[in-house]
Amino acid sequence: MELNTRLMIWRELAESCGITTLQQSLQQVWKLLLLCLICRVCFRLGVSPTVKHFVSMLTGMYGLFLFLELHILWVLLLSIICYLSLLLCRHSSNKGLFLSAIILVYLLIGELHLIDMGTWNKIRGSQMVVAMKVISLAFELDRRKVENLPSPAEFLGYVFFVGTVVFGPWISLSSYKNALNGPKLSYLWLYNSLLRLLKSQICLLVSTCIAPYLFPLFLPIYGNSVTQKWLRAYENAVSFHFSNYFVGHLSEGTSMLAGAGFTEEKDNIQWNMRVVNLLSVEMPRSMVLVVISWNIPMSQWLKTYVFKTSMKLGTFPAILVTYTASALLHGLSFHLGAVLLTLGFLTYVEHVLRKKLAYILSACILSRPCASDCSHQHKKNFWVLLLNLVFSLLVIFHLTYLGSMFDPGSDEQEVEEGYAAIHTIQRWSELNWASHWIIFACWIFCRLIQ
Repeated sequence: MELNTRLMIWRELAESCGITTLQQSLQQVWKLLLLCLICRVCFRLGVSPTVKHFVSMLTGMYGLFLFLELHILWVLLLSIICYLSLLLCRHSSNKGLFLSAIILVYLLIGELHLIDMGTWNKIRGSQMVVAMKVISLAFELDRRKVENLPSPAEFLGYVFFVGTVVFGPWISLSSYKNALNGPKLSYLWLYNSLLRLLKSQICLLVSTCIAPYLFPLFLPIYGNSVTQKWLRAYENAVSFHFSNYFVGHLSEGTSMLAGAGFTEEKDNIQWNMRVVNLLSVEMPRSMVLVVISWNIPMSQWLKTYVFKTSMKLGTFPAILVTYTASALLHGLSFHLGAVLLTLGFLTYVEHVLRKKLAYILSACILSRPCASDCSHQHKKNFWVLLLNLVFSLLVIFHLTYLGSMFDPGSDEQEVEEGYAAIHTIQRWSELNWASHWIIFACWIFCRLIQ
């Protein structure tokens, strides 16, 4: 393809896709951003905490209404059921497990199509945020990190906090309370909020207008029928990745705009909320770090309230329980369940294999970077760097395979209702189940070495 032709196509793509995508995005989110700003200003006024809770609740409900309309009633119903359940078990020492069971039943009712599928998929994201907030609150009450059950106003203000209720992320009750009494309005706060929003729009453009046409329009790479399958799989994976970064950076922006997501050390205030870490996913060291960097708050939530709680079952069962919990929160769809459970096996095998090799070779090749004073003899030798690079390339290979099913060109109704099982099986069959075979081979190798 000649350069002039390529430039002409890029220009047409920018006009037909880029401008339209940005206009539609801004039309959908500007009212939510205004609500976040109103909430932040109200928090700075000298009003009582109860008034602040009501402001948080009302702005959050209206923000949800803008996206869900009357379907917001299902989210409100879940919140009311959860608060009544907390009241019923307020003297119990197992509030976390009890609330988890209540929420699981509610989610299963929706997943089993007792609620209209289109409606359920539309509200699933907000349901997940509410569920995570309530479960974390219940466990914090069990662990005495939260002394008393919040009042109805505080509870609903926390659950419907406008900065997180639509796009996430999960924040703890203490983070919400910090937002109520946050620092004064400043240039640094506004700059960091707008920077995250700008990043979100760039990621949306990459996901929608660049990734689907990556080969050969942007990168002139061609190949035979086999390599073409993998190139298309990589395009699908990159498009899916950047759609996640779009939501992640957007949630960072809305959270900080509403007053959450800052840390304070002495008199130094940093607006540093991180939901996604793009570089750790696209240029990964290990799949363990990819899983953490994909959604940092959710990873913290799963580790604190699911993994640690189930560790008494053993490490591998705890990993399976954690990924199963994640699959249930994301919805009972075959393709998501298949991806998350595959990730569970993959991260476990990778972690154990690299741990054994690091011990045998006395080299810094663990899933996480070693500390500077680690006991390994070989730290930055050429072969150590090369071995880490091989593991990184293997992770990119796995991510391409796992992301191949998230086709941006799929039918809109199919995407809304969730991909059918045959779609997942077909995509992975086209790639000869390569990633699963490699996981199995790594597991066999891991069992053979001492």
